[in-house]
Amino acid sequence: MRSQSITLVLLITMASLSGCLSNEESKEATIEIENDFRTYSVVAPIDTGINVYHDHFRTNETIPDWLLDGLGVTMTCELTFIGTWQERYDADKESCWDMINSTDIVYFEGTKIIGTTPDDETDIPILDDPSDGHGSAVTGAVLNANPEAIIFFVEGFSDAAVLAAANQPLVDIITTSFGPIGSVPVPGIEDATKIAVVQEKKIHTGAADNSPSPAVQDSTAGPPWSIGVSGYAEEGDDQKETMSGSYPDIAADWTQVLPNHDDIDGYHETSGTSFATPRTAGLLSKIIQYLRTESGDFSSGADPETRGGYLVNGDNLNISQAHIRDALNLSAWYPSFSTWDPLSGTTPVSPVAPCTQVGWGVVNESNVEPIINHLNGMITQPNRPSDVTLCMETNQEIRESYWN
Repeated sequence: MRSQSITLVLLITMASLSGCLSNEESKEATIEIENDFRTYSVVAPIDTGINVYHDHFRTNETIPDWLLDGLGVTMTCELTFIGTWQERYDADKESCWDMINSTDIVYFEGTKIIGTTPDDETDIPILDDPSDGHGSAVTGAVLNANPEAIIFFVEGFSDAAVLAAANQPLVDIITTSFGPIGSVPVPGIEDATKIAVVQEKKIHTGAADNSPSPAVQDSTAGPPWSIGVSGYAEEGDDQKETMSGSYPDIAADWTQVLPNHDDIDGYHETSGTSFATPRTAGLLSKIIQYLRTESGDFSSGADPETRGGYLVNGDNLNISQAHIRDALNLSAWYPSFSTWDPLSGTTPVSPVAPCTQVGWGVVNESNVEPIINHLNGMITQPNRPSDVTLCMETNQEIRESYWN
């Protein structure tokens, strides 16, 4: 397929140069090739719902049939993109929203979103609740990190919701930003995320609690197969956010500007591990997509049967979730204590055992290139200091003992 696509691009280019195609015909042909042959990465946020009418989720790109078919799309909604949010919803109510049931997987044409509501316990399936907005913000954080990601959105807070994404062969990453308040050690979604990661070979990013509670026993961030994410003040003094889980895997950007759930172009600033976590998922998605492009991998997911459990299954490059997680850990870094502002409300990252505060360390856009270069073999990242490695190996052992 790859050699055929390259030949086709060359033929179009030559024809365009010789005057055989008009400018408009050449433009259309180029767009068609890009849609058919660019690489993709699919991220599955599990949350309250999503505002499919917001400009943040729009695209002029047509998602290819192989991807829609692979995700099991049963219905396409041709949305109205004129008028206020309410006017758009009212215009689409009969043809779209009133038609969706719990078995449907819906492609919202003109957006990057495919959505489903397996729990069927909502007034309006898939669409974000007028009194909430959490899911729209969470998904906005994914796309802030990787604007080219495709979103497989699942509305819900249950095992069934997580399994709806886990059982999708083309989903790469599942991200969840909900769990017991205070990281109270009670059962949650760990059975479903274990299936997603251990059995289906996907990545799961889980939000630590918005408190200093240890993340180890948190059913979202604590299981050893999950990547637990706490928060740090990226736009502030680069220190740990005090109201953010301790001893996680990593820390990511706590405060972000994210899309509103009840209009078409508004944004708001909001904070929490709920948004640090999908941002991390978006960064990992960006890395996966880059490596797929580099290695000619024009599929998605890590299906054990068809892709051998590899998230990147290209020409001479096979990369699993374990490889990505190891590279992520190696790339993380600790902010300097010297940047701490006593008036900021943050907790300074201690030079002694910082792992107990922010795990392996901070992950943001600066980590992307080192992770890519490590995974493709260009520049191997150095090992972390022995005290950091010991601290995080202990973390993993505690989690394995607790959750297994």
